Amino acid sequence: MADEDNKDVAPNNDPQAPENGAAGTDEAAAPQAGMIAQYIKDLSFENPNAPKALQLAAQGRPAINLNVNVAVDQTAEDNYEVVLHLEAQAKYEDTVAFVVDLSYAGLFGIRNVPREAMQPFLLVEAPHLLFPFARRVLADAVRDGGFSPLMLDPIDFASLYRQQLAQQQEAAGNQPNGNGVIQGGMA
Repeated sequence: MADEDNKDVAPNNDPQAPENGAAGTDEAAAPQAGMIAQYIKDLSFENPNAPKALQLAAQGRPAINLNVNVAVDQTAEDNYEVVLHLEAQAKYEDTVAFVVDLSYAGLFGIRNVPREAMQPFLLVEAPHLLFPFARRVLADAVRDGGFSPLMLDPIDFASLYRQQLAQQQEAAGNQPNGNGVIQGGMA
């Protein structure tokens, strides 16, 4: 029975097969991107006008102002931290109900990705991957503050990225600077 474990392997006669044990070299050169970790970098919830704001909450929905920012920082040769910053302020007329501020981050490993594809991945795809988790953290913080959970609609990061590029090109005389930050706001 031990002979079954030590069977001879027939040589590979495939002319397209890699030589001299170079199997996987094409795979090693293929573009690779993946999330290594995700985490809350900063979270703040303020309820400055409690209990008045909680009483106003029973009368209806507040006006919500939402600001969205994405920042990228290279932490190692193949690693990038992408921070999705969400800040929401809820008001009933002139009374601030709550302010919630979340910086939710992900560490992404990226190899063999063409330079022209790096920024779109880091500023569009990475925040798109982080958003559902950040949305849940934000909703839970607002709920735990005594209000109805704040359920954000999906964010079109590609549109925000295109808007930011257009603004940068206009400001720089059609020269993109690729600084790794996008910003957007919603009312």
